[in-house]
Amino acid sequence: MARKANTEGADSAENAGRLKQIALTYKMARRSDPKVGLVVAGVGIVTFGVLLGVGFLIGHPIYLGILGFVLGLLAMAIVFGRRAERAAFGQMEGQPGAAAAVLDRVGRGWTTTPAVAMNRSQDVVHRAVGKAGIVLVGEGNANRVKLLLAAEKKKMARILVDVPVHDIIVGNDEGQVPLKKVRTKMLKLPRVLTGPQVTAANDRLRAMGDLMSNMPLPKGPMPKGMRMPRGGKMR
Repeated sequence: MARKANTEGADSAENAGRLKQIALTYKMARRSDPKVGLVVAGVGIVTFGVLLGVGFLIGHPIYLGILGFVLGLLAMAIVFGRRAERAAFGQMEGQPGAAAAVLDRVGRGWTTTPAVAMNRSQDVVHRAVGKAGIVLVGEGNANRVKLLLAAEKKKMARILVDVPVHDIIVGNDEGQVPLKKVRTKMLKLPRVLTGPQVTAANDRLRAMGDLMSNMPLPKGPMPKGMRMPRGGKMR
Protein backbone atom coordinates (compact mmCIF):
# COMPACT_ATOMS: atom_id res chain seq x y z
CA MET A 1 0.00 0.00 0.00
CA ALA A 2 2.82 2.37 0.91
CA ARG A 3 4.56 1.66 -2.40
CA LYS A 4 1.33 2.31 -4.32
CA ALA A 5 0.77 5.56 -2.44
CA ASN A 6 4.33 6.67 -3.21
CA THR A 7 3.85 5.85 -6.90
CA GLU A 8 0.59 7.79 -7.05
CA GLY A 9 2.22 10.72 -5.27
CA ALA A 10 5.11 10.74 -7.75
CA ASP A 11 2.69 10.62 -10.70
CA SER A 12 0.67 13.49 -9.27
CA ALA A 13 3.81 15.58 -8.75
CA GLU A 14 4.96 14.82 -12.30
CA ASN A 15 1.58 15.81 -13.75
CA ALA A 16 1.54 19.01 -11.71
CA GLY A 17 5.03 19.85 -12.92
CA ARG A 18 3.99 19.21 -16.52
CA LEU A 19 0.94 21.45 -16.21
CA LYS A 20 3.08 24.17 -14.63
CA GLN A 21 5.54 23.92 -17.53
CA ILE A 22 2.69 24.23 -20.06
CA ALA A 23 1.37 27.28 -18.21
CA LEU A 24 4.79 28.93 -18.20
CA THR A 25 5.25 28.17 -21.90
CA TYR A 26 1.86 29.68 -22.66
CA LYS A 27 2.69 32.88 -20.73
CA MET A 28 6.00 33.14 -22.58
CA ALA A 29 4.35 32.64 -25.97
CA ARG A 30 1.56 35.09 -25.20
CA ARG A 31 4.03 37.92 -24.57
CA SER A 32 5.05 37.95 -28.24
CA ASP A 33 1.97 36.24 -29.70
CA PRO A 34 -1.14 37.62 -27.92
CA LYS A 35 -3.53 35.60 -30.14
CA VAL A 36 -1.94 32.23 -29.41
CA GLY A 37 -4.79 31.17 -27.08
CA LEU A 38 -7.53 32.08 -29.57
CA VAL A 39 -5.73 30.39 -32.46
CA VAL A 40 -5.10 27.16 -30.54
CA ALA A 41 -8.68 27.03 -29.22
CA GLY A 42 -10.04 27.77 -32.70
CA VAL A 43 -8.04 24.90 -34.22
CA GLY A 44 -9.42 22.48 -31.63
CA ILE A 45 -13.03 23.64 -32.04
CA VAL A 46 -12.90 23.53 -35.84
CA THR A 47 -11.35 20.06 -35.88
CA PHE A 48 -13.95 18.73 -33.45
CA GLY A 49 -16.82 20.47 -35.26
CA VAL A 50 -15.86 19.16 -38.69
CA LEU A 51 -15.58 15.55 -37.58
CA LEU A 52 -18.77 15.80 -35.52
CA GLY A 53 -20.58 17.19 -38.58
CA VAL A 54 -19.28 14.32 -40.70
CA GLY A 55 -20.45 11.94 -37.99
CA PHE A 56 -24.03 13.28 -38.23
CA LEU A 57 -23.92 12.98 -42.02
CA ILE A 58 -22.90 9.32 -41.99
CA GLY A 59 -24.99 8.41 -38.94
CA HIS A 60 -22.17 7.93 -36.41
CA PRO A 61 -21.99 11.18 -34.43
CA ILE A 62 -20.74 9.53 -31.21
CA TYR A 63 -17.80 7.74 -32.82
CA LEU A 64 -16.79 10.70 -34.96
CA GLY A 65 -17.36 13.05 -32.04
CA ILE A 66 -14.94 11.10 -29.87
CA LEU A 67 -12.43 10.94 -32.73
CA GLY A 68 -12.88 14.66 -33.34
CA PHE A 69 -12.24 15.42 -29.68
CA VAL A 70 -9.01 13.39 -29.67
CA LEU A 71 -7.79 14.80 -32.98
CA GLY A 72 -8.77 18.30 -31.84
CA LEU A 73 -6.53 17.97 -28.77
CA LEU A 74 -3.72 16.66 -30.96
CA ALA A 75 -4.10 19.54 -33.42
CA MET A 76 -4.12 22.03 -30.55
CA ALA A 77 -0.91 20.55 -29.14
CA ILE A 78 0.84 20.71 -32.52
CA VAL A 79 -0.21 24.29 -33.25
CA PHE A 80 0.61 25.43 -29.72
CA GLY A 81 4.05 23.81 -29.91
CA ARG A 82 4.88 25.51 -33.19
CA ARG A 83 3.69 28.95 -32.13
CA ALA A 84 5.46 28.64 -28.79
CA GLU A 85 8.67 27.68 -30.57
CA ARG A 86 8.29 30.63 -32.94
CA ALA A 87 7.77 32.95 -29.97
CA ALA A 88 10.84 31.55 -28.23
CA PHE A 89 12.97 32.14 -31.32
CA GLY A 90 11.62 35.67 -31.56
CA GLN A 91 12.68 36.40 -28.00
CA MET A 92 16.10 34.77 -28.42
CA GLU A 93 16.94 36.43 -31.73
CA GLY A 94 19.72 38.94 -31.36
CA GLN A 95 20.71 37.66 -27.92
CA PRO A 96 24.29 36.41 -27.38
CA GLY A 97 24.43 32.61 -27.42
CA ALA A 98 21.04 32.21 -29.09
CA ALA A 99 22.49 29.94 -31.78
CA ALA A 100 23.94 27.63 -29.12
CA ALA A 101 20.48 27.28 -27.58
CA VAL A 102 19.06 26.35 -30.99
CA LEU A 103 21.77 23.74 -31.55
CA ASP A 104 20.84 22.09 -28.27
CA ARG A 105 17.35 21.53 -29.75
CA VAL A 106 18.40 20.07 -33.09
CA GLY A 107 17.65 16.55 -31.91
CA ARG A 108 19.23 13.16 -31.36
CA GLY A 109 22.29 12.21 -33.34
CA TRP A 110 23.95 15.61 -32.98
CA THR A 111 26.71 16.53 -30.55
CA THR A 112 27.01 20.26 -29.98
CA THR A 113 29.88 22.27 -28.53
CA PRO A 114 29.24 25.96 -27.86
CA ALA A 115 31.84 28.67 -28.37
CA VAL A 116 34.64 26.74 -30.06
CA ALA A 117 35.99 30.07 -31.29
CA MET A 118 35.50 33.67 -30.23
CA ASN A 119 37.13 37.02 -30.88
CA ARG A 120 37.53 40.20 -28.84
CA SER A 121 34.25 41.58 -30.20
CA GLN A 122 32.46 38.48 -28.87
CA ASP A 123 31.58 37.12 -32.29
CA VAL A 124 31.37 33.40 -31.72
CA VAL A 125 31.34 30.06 -33.55
CA HIS A 126 29.55 26.96 -32.25
CA ARG A 127 30.06 23.42 -33.53
CA ALA A 128 27.69 20.52 -34.12
CA VAL A 129 28.69 17.04 -35.28
CA GLY A 130 26.27 14.54 -36.79
CA LYS A 131 25.75 12.24 -39.76
CA ALA A 132 25.83 15.28 -42.06
CA GLY A 133 29.38 15.99 -40.88
CA ILE A 134 30.53 19.06 -38.99
CA VAL A 135 28.37 22.18 -38.93
CA LEU A 136 29.95 25.42 -37.76
CA VAL A 137 27.42 28.05 -36.77
CA GLY A 138 28.60 31.63 -36.39
CA GLU A 139 26.79 34.58 -34.83
CA GLY A 140 27.84 38.20 -34.66
CA ASN A 141 29.22 40.61 -37.23
CA ALA A 142 29.13 38.81 -40.59
CA ASN A 143 32.57 39.95 -41.79
CA ARG A 144 34.31 39.01 -38.57
CA VAL A 145 32.39 35.74 -38.28
CA LYS A 146 33.54 34.74 -41.77
CA LEU A 147 37.15 35.00 -40.61
CA LEU A 148 36.42 32.84 -37.57
CA LEU A 149 34.60 30.27 -39.70
CA ALA A 150 37.43 30.14 -42.25
CA ALA A 151 39.99 29.53 -39.50
CA GLU A 152 37.84 26.79 -37.93
CA LYS A 153 37.19 25.10 -41.30
CA LYS A 154 40.94 25.08 -41.98
CA LYS A 155 41.54 23.49 -38.59
CA MET A 156 38.82 20.88 -39.16
CA ALA A 157 40.31 20.01 -42.57
CA ARG A 158 43.65 19.22 -40.92
CA ILE A 159 42.13 17.05 -38.21
CA LEU A 160 39.27 15.30 -40.04
CA VAL A 161 40.16 14.96 -43.71
CA ASP A 162 37.19 12.83 -44.80
CA VAL A 163 34.47 14.64 -42.85
CA PRO A 164 32.49 17.37 -44.67
CA VAL A 165 32.41 20.75 -42.94
CA HIS A 166 29.42 23.09 -43.41
CA ASP A 167 29.16 26.64 -42.16
CA ILE A 168 26.14 28.78 -41.26
CA ILE A 169 26.04 32.45 -40.37
CA VAL A 170 22.99 33.35 -38.29
CA GLY A 171 21.21 36.49 -39.44
CA ASN A 172 18.56 37.94 -41.71
CA ASP A 173 20.74 39.34 -44.49
CA GLU A 174 21.48 37.74 -47.84
CA GLY A 175 23.45 34.51 -47.53
CA GLN A 176 22.60 34.18 -43.85
CA VAL A 177 20.17 31.84 -42.10
CA PRO A 178 17.52 33.22 -39.71
CA LEU A 179 17.74 31.81 -36.20
CA LYS A 180 14.39 30.02 -36.49
CA LYS A 181 15.54 28.21 -39.65
CA VAL A 182 18.93 26.99 -38.41
CA ARG A 183 17.54 23.65 -37.19
CA THR A 184 15.66 23.05 -40.47
CA LYS A 185 18.78 23.92 -42.47
CA MET A 186 20.86 21.41 -40.52
CA LEU A 187 18.31 18.62 -40.79
CA LYS A 188 18.17 19.05 -44.58
CA LEU A 189 21.90 18.45 -44.98
CA PRO A 190 22.68 15.09 -46.65
CA ARG A 191 23.72 12.34 -44.26
CA VAL A 192 27.06 11.01 -45.40
CA LEU A 193 28.55 9.53 -42.22
CA THR A 194 27.74 6.34 -40.36
CA GLY A 195 27.24 6.16 -36.61
CA PRO A 196 30.77 4.84 -35.94
CA GLN A 197 32.24 7.58 -38.13
CA VAL A 198 30.37 10.23 -36.14
CA THR A 199 31.68 8.71 -32.90
CA ALA A 200 35.23 8.66 -34.25
CA ALA A 201 34.95 12.31 -35.33
CA ASN A 202 33.69 13.36 -31.91
CA ASP A 203 36.50 11.44 -30.21
CA ARG A 204 39.14 13.20 -32.29
CA LEU A 205 37.58 16.60 -31.65
CA ARG A 206 37.42 15.94 -27.93
CA ALA A 207 41.08 14.91 -27.97
CA MET A 208 41.90 18.17 -29.74
CA GLY A 209 40.00 20.16 -27.14
CA ASP A 210 38.07 23.38 -27.64
CA LEU A 211 37.87 26.91 -26.41
CA MET A 212 36.05 26.12 -23.18
CA SER A 213 38.25 23.19 -22.15
CA ASN A 214 41.58 24.78 -23.07
CA MET A 215 41.04 28.14 -21.36
CA PRO A 216 41.28 28.23 -17.56
CA LEU A 217 38.23 30.45 -17.16
CA PRO A 218 37.48 31.49 -13.57
CA LYS A 219 34.13 30.68 -12.01
CA GLY A 220 31.64 33.48 -11.55
CA PRO A 221 31.65 36.89 -13.29
CA MET A 222 34.64 37.77 -15.46
CA PRO A 223 37.06 40.08 -13.62
CA LYS A 224 36.97 43.67 -14.85
CA GLY A 225 40.70 43.74 -15.53
CA MET A 226 40.73 40.53 -17.58
CA ARG A 227 41.72 41.05 -21.21
CA MET A 228 41.34 38.92 -24.30
CA PRO A 229 44.59 37.53 -25.74
CA ARG A 230 46.18 39.37 -28.63
CA GLY A 231 45.38 38.10 -32.07
CA GLY A 232 41.64 38.34 -31.47
CA LYS A 233 40.91 34.63 -31.27
CA MET A 234 40.65 32.44 -28.24
CA ARG A 235 41.97 28.94 -28.50
